[in-house]
Amino acid sequence: MPSRILIVEDEDKLRRVVQLHLESAGFEVDHAPSAEQALPRSGIADLVLTDLKLPGMDGLAFIKELHARNAQTAVIVMTAHGSVEAAVEAMKQGAADFLQKPFSLEHLTALIQKVLNVQRLQAENTRLREELDQRYQFDSIIGRSPAMREIFQTVSRVAPTRATVLLAGESGVGKDMIARAIHQHSPRKDHPFVKINCTALPENLMESELFGYEKGAFTGANTSKPGKFEQADKGTVFLDEIGDVPGNVQVKLLRILQERQFERLGSNLTRSVDVRVIAATNVDLRAALEEGRFREDLYYRLNVVPISIPPLRQRVEDIPFLALHFVRKLSKDLGSTIADVTPQAMDRLLEYDWPGNVRELENTIERSIVLASGSVLDASDIRIDNSRQRTAVSPQAPILPEGTTLEQWEQAMIREALRRANGNKSQAARLLGLTRNALRYRLSQMGLDNGKEAEEGTPAEG
Repeated sequence: MPSRILIVEDEDKLRRVVQLHLESAGFEVDHAPSAEQALPRSGIADLVLTDLKLPGMDGLAFIKELHARNAQTAVIVMTAHGSVEAAVEAMKQGAADFLQKPFSLEHLTALIQKVLNVQRLQAENTRLREELDQRYQFDSIIGRSPAMREIFQTVSRVAPTRATVLLAGESGVGKDMIARAIHQHSPRKDHPFVKINCTALPENLMESELFGYEKGAFTGANTSKPGKFEQADKGTVFLDEIGDVPGNVQVKLLRILQERQFERLGSNLTRSVDVRVIAATNVDLRAALEEGRFREDLYYRLNVVPISIPPLRQRVEDIPFLALHFVRKLSKDLGSTIADVTPQAMDRLLEYDWPGNVRELENTIERSIVLASGSVLDASDIRIDNSRQRTAVSPQAPILPEGTTLEQWEQAMIREALRRANGNKSQAARLLGLTRNALRYRLSQMGLDNGKEAEEGTPAEG
């Protein structure tokens, strides 16, 4: 599509010559003898070619008004010989370039092509920046580190599907927000997103909360009540801290994932539900498998698309972007005028270990804004809770005794626990903080498990 040029020139003969030349060069051309007549037509022009000396509104006022209406419109000004100062002032107002009269038509065409090419490059640059911003941000999830870019790409691919997702990462890294981003970018976005904090639910109430119950199912069940899965029908269930789900509930979760079916507590009626499951954990579920605390079949059903979210200390390059995002967001919420962070304040944020991850950074920024006295956050305004700072470990300090491997050290600890427990495996497991099955597994790896279980308080062979 040819570019549209608007000529604003009060000299009829010059205006006509320029119009005919530009039309022969392939441009669409409109023209006007004054700024007042040109303004209503300027909105569809790709470039405006205007004289500075015009009847009524002069060229400088015209450029200022033109850019107030559409800052993207390119402007080239024409000026008489000896009025270069006026042309320079026009460029300060936003003109792209200027021509001194008299000028050649070839020079005019070349200048217009140059300005339009620059305009196209700027538009392309703006478009690419917008695309990058979308890649680096999902619903206020900020990240430009390679790890976060990879997570955004995975979210983009998995969100349109119904695949089960397992989010892993320390507390505070943003598992909740990523789960919501997956839901919001999925076909289920107009249906419920139900979050279930498995740690907050007492074990004796978890089954009834998840799957519902019928009237009379237990003391106090005066009415029937649907569970969280029924409430999330056609939507998404987010199981936060899935590692804390007890074994009897794990069996029912497995059935939901496999068959999309369940029964309410106190009912034999099988119900069907259409939900997508996203689970999250801040512990190593594979270790829980080994210790017998988590079902292997449920783990593999949940671990269809695993997403591991690194702690903030492993993606330090994201801290400046997160800090500025929180400053602008929280300043607005708190009615503060603070909108920036000094380099010295940013250095303080970058030096800290952030054991509480993104959640701790957000809380720190909020506290700092509330207590700050200036219009920007300075180093003295950053109120970090240093009591949470992890003790630094010298990189030269040995972790294991010299000459000992991790496997040798672990076996020595197991033998010492068995010695203290007089060979009682159950008691030794308690001393080591393991389940009995986990200890038996390690003993079998060591070639020490004879397959017999000691009774409580009765010595057994080690």
